[in-house]
Amino acid sequence: MNAQTQSLQLSGGAGLIEAARDEPHPGVAPRGTVVIAHPHPLFGGTMDNKVVQTLARAFVQCGWTAVRFNFRGVGASAGEYDAGKAEAEDMRAVIEQVAPQGPLALAGFSFGSYVMSHVLEALWAERSPEKAVFVGTAATRFTVAPVPPDAHERTLVIHGEADDTVPLADAMAWARPQTLPVTVVPGVGHFFHGQLPLLKSLVVRHLSAT
Repeated sequence: MNAQTQSLQLSGGAGLIEAARDEPHPGVAPRGTVVIAHPHPLFGGTMDNKVVQTLARAFVQCGWTAVRFNFRGVGASAGEYDAGKAEAEDMRAVIEQVAPQGPLALAGFSFGSYVMSHVLEALWAERSPEKAVFVGTAATRFTVAPVPPDAHERTLVIHGEADDTVPLADAMAWARPQTLPVTVVPGVGHFFHGQLPLLKSLVVRHLSAT
């Protein structure tokens, strides 16, 4: 992502997990660590996806150490695609290694938001992540876990009005039973082409709120 990006080699259930870490700029008060999950592995999703990198930049700007990683079978990460179950185990393994204690945040884009939802649900009782960001939540082909009620104020859900990969109606159908607010960006598709600066500013605004 920048000249200071650190390459990491972590371990998971299938073996090596390839990851990258970006630290806050000097002078920015550190706030904790965010682990960010990327879009669908079978459709070109990697930790270098532009939305994933935009999320990392937003968190870094706000004082968070940002860790992105490749799910099993992507890049140098060992293993094979497992439709989300083993990918959630990968995410838990990354968290345990890069942020075993201290303030934690979670973020995910598309398939990554689906995986992240189940990690958030599993972690909530024991760790209670301070922030959660869902972008292009993959509610069309996957069963996205509900956000724990006490986590709603800490959670930002962003979706493009013109998303043709995950229609807005599907994201709303997931959010509606929870009365979970969704920030809709008018006229924007799934990958936020041309609107990544806006996406970053929305995340920064959320992270800057008390």
